[in-house]
Amino acid sequence: MSLIRIGVVVVFSMLAIRVSAQTDTTNIKSYADQVMIRANLDTNLESFVFTEDEDGNQKQQIFSINNKTKVSLSVDYRIISATLSFAPKFFSGNNDNDLKGSSSYTDFSIRFFPKRFIQTLYYKNVKGFYIENMKEVFPAWKDGDPYTQFPDLRVQSFGGSTSYILNKNFSARSIYTQGEWQKKSSGSWIPFLDYDLTIFRNKVEGRNLKETQYKIGANMGYFYNWVLGKNVNIAPYLALGLGGKFSTYQNVQGDGTRTNAQYLTLRMEGGLHVGYNTDRFLFGGKMNFSAYAYNQTRNQLVQNNSVYGLLYIGYRFAPPRVVENTYDKIQKKIPVL
Repeated sequence: MSLIRIGVVVVFSMLAIRVSAQTDTTNIKSYADQVMIRANLDTNLESFVFTEDEDGNQKQQIFSINNKTKVSLSVDYRIISATLSFAPKFFSGNNDNDLKGSSSYTDFSIRFFPKRFIQTLYYKNVKGFYIENMKEVFPAWKDGDPYTQFPDLRVQSFGGSTSYILNKNFSARSIYTQGEWQKKSSGSWIPFLDYDLTIFRNKVEGRNLKETQYKIGANMGYFYNWVLGKNVNIAPYLALGLGGKFSTYQNVQGDGTRTNAQYLTLRMEGGLHVGYNTDRFLFGGKMNFSAYAYNQTRNQLVQNNSVYGLLYIGYRFAPPRVVENTYDKIQKKIPVL
């Protein structure tokens, strides 16, 4: 319910902004000829929520990782933006191994911005989970007791998304990666497809288990970039989607046979970006949420929820000649770049 309320607030905020600024015209300044390096610090609150309805009473188990803060390093040049994310152990909340077990997190993504398209590809590797809501699942549990841990549970995801900006005068890149600056307020509807392959691996009673999931979804989002003065922008967005998930897994409670299943999926995501931009320095913050859910059985609901805040700081500079020449050579072979 909290995510739905957030979504409603974002929608009304965007509508109010659009009404007050719908006569604005848009001018976009590109920094494609500059190299931009950016460092992000964000709270990685990813969790899987398993909900079961027994006799009208809903019971939840929340599976989380013992990494609450991650660092991302990004490099942008021309139409390419690449980001590597990881969770350093020296941050508080990333190293409570005695109670929650050890977790690891790695995420690599790359974005391309050919004209009005946005193409994203990513790889994510997460290992080591624990049950976060121990008091609800095990009433006898008390603070200071170890959490139930799943050290061998590993989730690998390979995926991406393909988006198209309907309004040619809107700069999505100024929000996604700060590779452009939009001088005048404007908004746009952005339809996009998302797809991924996720592999779950775990050990149960000495048996290696594996589940493979394929997901695809069609989404529609509205983004608005509200520009305040020459250097500040505020950008809310909200997207809703519908899709399908196809799963292959082993039935460990039965005879161990493999089972295929198909599910209808629902997705909602949104957020708010506030940024400060100059031709050299830039910084800002974001608050995003994502909710993904499907009915596993008639009385069982599975959710993958993520809520996080992000702070970033970046710097732009002229590309070294070797970078510029190398890119030009590659572009001759791959004109879309």
